[in-house]
Amino acid sequence: MALLDFEKQGGLVPAIAQDSKTGEVLMLAYMNEEAFKETVRTMRACYYSRSRKTLWRKGEQSGNIQIVKEIRIDCDNDTVLLKVEQVGGAACHLGYRSCFFRRLENGSLINDGVKIFDPEEVYGS
Repeated sequence: MALLDFEKQGGLVPAIAQDSKTGEVLMLAYMNEEAFKETVRTMRACYYSRSRKTLWRKGEQSGNIQIVKEIRIDCDNDTVLLKVEQVGGAACHLGYRSCFFRRLENGSLINDGVKIFDPEEVYGS
């Protein structure tokens, strides 16, 4: 699938997940070509886990899947924007709706997110 330039960044492209209704940025992950094809085929977000070096189907453990409503590609063909319906309320593996639950204020990180679930209950320790 020649829609994306996977070679430019060593086989991976950044993938931004954004709430399709509110525009809220939920998370940033990475896709390899296989993850991108799986996402297009199923219209459910699938990413590549850099730490585990394998495909990661969003929500396969937590149930917090992302149903893809629209796929957009940037002008350089090296970044994906997924507009998604976030099922289960939380995109973040730490239990928050968005991975961007902290803001920088006066040199300190302030947590202003609402926790949806306890990650220890979902993933174990």
